[in-house]
Amino acid sequence: MAVSDQLTKLAARAKEAEDRAAAAQGKARADLERDVEDARTSAQAQADKLRATADAKKSTLSVWWHDVQRSWDEHIEKMRSDIEERRAEHDVDRADLRADNAEDDAAFAVDYALAAIEEAEYAVLDASLARIEADELAAASTNR
Repeated sequence: MAVSDQLTKLAARAKEAEDRAAAAQGKARADLERDVEDARTSAQAQADKLRATADAKKSTLSVWWHDVQRSWDEHIEKMRSDIEERRAEHDVDRADLRADNAEDDAAFAVDYALAAIEEAEYAVLDASLARIEADELAAASTNR
């Protein structure tokens, strides 16, 4: 799949996430709990796929991206552990604070995703430029 096609897929997935988040406001608790579990399962599958890709392309990806993958795995593990711990609290004030913190975490996750999209756009455009430069050098070397 061309990297520009991956950006199209990313945009469609972002729209789907937006629609699901908007629909969550009117859902019953049981339905929302199922959606949360489905989202967690999907996120885990995507993280596993990303990890596998990073491992498979370890020799061609920059070291920086491999380090980002490892850091992302650690972040996800810590975040999910914190969520589970907070979920076990039953005090009303703590539950309200947990909700506030969860909303702040969600807002930051969206900001992080936006930054990742900006980086993805930069990487796609840079890859396109690198391909043009490589093609030009190849053409110049055959014309000699």
